[in-house]
Amino acid sequence: MSATPHPATRRPLRSILLALVAALLPLLAASALTAPAVAAGEPARASARQGAVPAAALTEVTNFGTNPSNLRMYLYVPESVTPEPAVVVAVHWCTGSGPDMYNGTEYDTLADRYGFIVLYPSVTRSSKCFDVSSPQALRRGGGSDPVGIKSMIDWVTRTYDADTGRIFATGISSGAMMTNVLLGDYPDVFAAGAAFSGVPFGCFATTDGSEWNSACSGGTVTHTPKEWGDLARGAYPGYTGTRPRMQIWHGTQDDVLRYPNFGEQIKQWTDVQGVSGTPTVTDTPQSGWTRTRYGGTGDRAPVEAISLQGVGHNLYAQGMASRVLTFFGLDSSGPAPQPQPGACKVTASVNAWNTGLTATVTVTNTGATTVNGWKLGFTLPAGQTVTGGWGATYAPSSGSVTATNVSYNGTIAPGSSVSIGYQAGHGGNSAAPAAFTLNGTACAAG
Repeated sequence: MSATPHPATRRPLRSILLALVAALLPLLAASALTAPAVAAGEPARASARQGAVPAAALTEVTNFGTNPSNLRMYLYVPESVTPEPAVVVAVHWCTGSGPDMYNGTEYDTLADRYGFIVLYPSVTRSSKCFDVSSPQALRRGGGSDPVGIKSMIDWVTRTYDADTGRIFATGISSGAMMTNVLLGDYPDVFAAGAAFSGVPFGCFATTDGSEWNSACSGGTVTHTPKEWGDLARGAYPGYTGTRPRMQIWHGTQDDVLRYPNFGEQIKQWTDVQGVSGTPTVTDTPQSGWTRTRYGGTGDRAPVEAISLQGVGHNLYAQGMASRVLTFFGLDSSGPAPQPQPGACKVTASVNAWNTGLTATVTVTNTGATTVNGWKLGFTLPAGQTVTGGWGATYAPSSGSVTATNVSYNGTIAPGSSVSIGYQAGHGGNSAAPAAFTLNGTACAAG
C-alpha cells in the first residue's frame, strides 16, 4: 500500500470564500460560504482489500462497499488508536470535500489525543453538495449518499473492530443537513450527531430532482414537533430502539439556511427523543452564545442547542470540535472501561409518586477481582426520563442508559458495594429497570 501521509502537526485554521452552488443552483447565485482552507497535496489511497490504512495520515479508501452515488471515502486513523475505537463521521459543506473537512477542522488532532477514528465522506457530483432532498436519501437503504456513508462505516467497523455503540456524525452546512439525514435514516447506527448550520430531517425534500429547496433554506417550512418527529421516524418504519442524541448549532444572522431552521431542528429532535421542548437548563458558555439543553442538564443531554448571536452561516470556529466531543462523550483519554473478571449483583428499589420517582441502585462486586472503573448499563421502562442523579453520571436520560462512576467511587473491591441513585419523571410506569450490566457483563438481580 503506497501512502503519502499528511504531517500529524496541524496547519493553522484559515478561511476562504467558497461559492455555495452558484453554477448549479441559480437560486443561490448571490450566496457564499466561508469554509476552512484546503491544503495542497493528495491523500494516499488504500483498497479495502488491503486492510488497515497508514496511521496518522489522511488516506483514501476504495472498494469499500455499496456506493450508489459514487462518494469517495477518506480516513484518518491515529497512531494511538484505542482498542474498539469510536468513529466520528465528519461531513463537509457544499463545494467542499473530505480533504477540505480534514484540513479545516481539528478532528484529526483530537483523534490523536483521544484515540478515535475520523471518517470523511466526499461528494463527487458537480455541486459537491450532499443529497439531502431526494426520496432515495430520505429513507433507510433507499440509495444515494446515506447508503454509501453506511458502507464506509461498515468497512471501518470490520477493519478496526470499532465500537458499534460509539459511531457519531457531525457536519457543516450541507454536512449538517446530512447529519440530520443520517440520524433519521440510521438511528440504530449513530449514538449522537452535531449539526453546524443545518436544517431538520426532511426539510429539504424535493420530488423534481432539484438539490435545492428555497422554502426550507428561507426558514419558511414549519411543522409541529410531532410532524417533524414523524418525518424522521418515517425514514425507518417500525424501529423502536434508542434514538441518537443531537447537538444543534446556528447563527442568528444566517442568510443561507435561515435561523428559523434552528428552532425547527429543536422541535424535531426533542420529539424524536420523547422529551419536552421546554429547556431543562439555559446558560451562556461563551459571550454571545445561548445554550439550551432538553431532557437533561448534563453534557450529554438528549438534545443540546447553541445559538450564536449576530453570527452568520459560517459559524464554525476552532475550539468548537472540542465541545462536540464533550457532547459525544469522547473527550477522555484511552478506551472505555473494559469488562473485567468476576461477577456482580444489583439491587434496585423505587419510591414513586404521581409523575416522578426516586430510584436507589446498589452494585455489589461478587467476584474475586477488584473493579477499577465501571459503567452500569440498564434500560428505563417506557415513559421514564432521568432528571437528576447522584453517585454517577447518567446518559442519555431515557431508553438505554449508562451510569458511569464518578471520581470517588470508581473502585469496587471484591465483596464491596457502591450505591447510586437517580430521579426520574414517568408517565405511569414507575417500575425499576429489570436488568443491569457492569462493564458489559450481565449482573444477577439482588
